[in-house]
Amino acid sequence: MGPDDTLWRMNAEDSLRRAEELLTKVEEARARLESTNEPDAALDVLGELADLAKEVEAEIQRAKREAEAEADAQR
Repeated sequence: MGPDDTLWRMNAEDSLRRAEELLTKVEEARARLESTNEPDAALDVLGELADLAKEVEAEIQRAKREAEAEADAQR
């Protein structure tokens, strides 16, 4: 295992950690959505949830690309 292996693991772990942080924010926003009775506030939270979902997907895709690059490099 060389320095490149460590770097890959750090990058993949960073992406997954970031995705976990974003999922925590999704849960917080979901709780706010459930607790509001105001339509405008609900729309704001739904917009926030949509943005967070896009960010989570981007982090997951980044981690996947890094894992695939590592697998290709080991062949």
